[in-house]
Amino acid sequence: MPAGAAPFAQAEYDRRIARTRAAMARAGLDAIFVTDPSNQAWLTGYDGWSFYVHQGVILTHDGPPVWWGRYMDSVGAGRTCWMETDAILGYADHYVQSTERHPMQDLAGHLRIMGLERARIGVEMENYYYSAKAHQVLVSELPNARITDATALVNWERLVKSEVELEFVRKAGRISSHITRVALEKAEPGLRKNDLVAAITHAAIAGVDDIWGDYPAIVPLTPSGKDATAAHLTWNGDRMRPGEATFFELSGVYRRYHAPLCRTVFLGQPGQEVLDAEAAQLEGIEAGLDAARAGNRTCDIANALIGVLARHGIQREGRAGYPIGLSYPPDWGERTASIRSEDTTVLEPGMVFHFMPALWMDDWGLETTETIIITENGPPEVLSDVERKIFVKP
Repeated sequence: MPAGAAPFAQAEYDRRIARTRAAMARAGLDAIFVTDPSNQAWLTGYDGWSFYVHQGVILTHDGPPVWWGRYMDSVGAGRTCWMETDAILGYADHYVQSTERHPMQDLAGHLRIMGLERARIGVEMENYYYSAKAHQVLVSELPNARITDATALVNWERLVKSEVELEFVRKAGRISSHITRVALEKAEPGLRKNDLVAAITHAAIAGVDDIWGDYPAIVPLTPSGKDATAAHLTWNGDRMRPGEATFFELSGVYRRYHAPLCRTVFLGQPGQEVLDAEAAQLEGIEAGLDAARAGNRTCDIANALIGVLARHGIQREGRAGYPIGLSYPPDWGERTASIRSEDTTVLEPGMVFHFMPALWMDDWGLETTETIIITENGPPEVLSDVERKIFVKP
């Protein structure tokens, strides 16, 4: 292995590439071009904040993967990827944000050199990082190739985590518990929300003991009062007020692996409606956790939760969770299975989910969630040790 500081041993990358090549064979693909930075990192170890320019990984059925990107970022690839430098390609800076040329022209040239000008090549068309323009140029540059949609091909191979990956998730879980406690302890009337988020961020990056913190794929979500009726609001400079609930949707991160966790604090005394919803939610969470067993399906978790909520008179729509693991902005989900009634993905040991039975009501919101690992036998491993309840601060 070269000087790059890839986070896993070679055997782990060999396992991942073998799984991906088997998926490529099933799909009838000669090669794939992977632009999702999470998939790039999973296959090669590449770790850099360069996903705002065109870059990706080329994988065929022979040899190591090839990382391709901006030349200045190829240096970072050399520092983080497990491959030798001849498997790292960089394009010139005059391609960047140019109206005269496009980086996909450079990529097409490399694909031709690799003998792929007539190949069946899979690309991630439903992806944040692969633009319509990029696809248009690549197709025009390789008119004899069959460029087809291979969205989530790699993502599905990431669904079951190896034991070394699970150790990273558990470390992230320790940070998640720590930063959630920081948020709950510091929340008080008069505190500016941005000051609270600053404390959360400091704790997240400082980490726990010798477990250092990485940056999250989603920034801290900390809405209060009416803002907490919405799912994905961040923060502002307002001061926290009595009589309001604030939920914290946070994740500790270790070497890009996440373990999201949500808890809710109420400043003052919550009304009976809130307390009744809390009781229903907690009962639903227990039912969902009991259903989260190997051999069951993701829909079984969702239906267990929804059934309990319905008995309490709460109608909840939308999914109640998703797989998590290694990720980059703007999302820490893996974009494969979902915990919802119509999803029949069979649960296997080593799958990791953010079980997210949040309630967004007309005047307030209540988020209590867990990151869980599906185990060989019995209920899942719950990573958080933060008590599951509304934290009431008079």
